[in-house]
Formats: sequence, structure tokens, C-alpha cells
Amino acid sequence: MISRYYELRLVGALPPEVLVDFEGLKAAPEPATTVVHGELDQAALNGLLARLELLGVQVREVRRLHDPPTPGSMVNLR
Repeated sequence: MISRYYELRLVGALPPEVLVDFEGLKAAPEPATTVVHGELDQAALNGLLARLELLGVQVREVRRLHDPPTPGSMVNLR
């Protein structure tokens, strides 16, 4: 399955346990938002979105990116 690089913008803070099964994803808190970046295939993206829904985390935006963010701009919550 082909992996693509995605950015998800979530409302509020993201509990660290949300990303425990998604190796390689990184999250960075921004004011009133958490931005999650990482490489996911379609099944993993669907699984992450389902987990966020179960936890009541509101997804504001999902974008497929051509390039990963610059190093140092993200922190790993694990």
C-alpha cells in the first residue's frame, strides 16, 4: 500500500496515547490546535481518524502534503 505524507489539524490538545500505535507521527501544539504530521497509508489514516472520533477529538482539517515539515518544527509526543 502506498504511504503519503499527511497533516491533520485538530481542535484543542491531543492526548499522547492517541498516537501510540502510529509510529513516526509527530504532533505539535499550536494555540487552540494540535497539528499532527506523518506518513500514513490509507488504512492507517482511516484507523487514526476512527480513533480520534472514538476519543471525541474534533478534526478541523486533513491535508496531503508533498513534502514533510522542516526538522525541528515538530515534537514527538511519545
